[in-house]
Amino acid sequence: MSETPLKNLAKTIRSKNAGVNKITFDIIFRDQPNYERVKKSGALTRETMAKLYAIPLERISDFVEYDPAYAIKFTIYRLRPSGSAGDGDIFGAQQYAPLLDLMIPMA
Repeated sequence: MSETPLKNLAKTIRSKNAGVNKITFDIIFRDQPNYERVKKSGALTRETMAKLYAIPLERISDFVEYDPAYAIKFTIYRLRPSGSAGDGDIFGAQQYAPLLDLMIPMA
């Protein structure tokens, strides 16, 4: 079975603030076939995201597959509030990078 990086299948992969205590991640696809392929692969789940980001499962507050938009979204709790001492990414916009090279099995 071959694999391809998520960045080759999704049109948008981003992260951003979702309030002062959360960061949300959006993976949006151009078309239904690639969206369905990723969904069915099992590569993007609450559990795989916890593993990819090396965080406890409890830090993921939401995980949604939104079929009308061909999008997968998940949200994590920050370790500290946005902009507080020690926060290295005030806008949460630098957190998506590990998703780019996530390998997706191709049937």
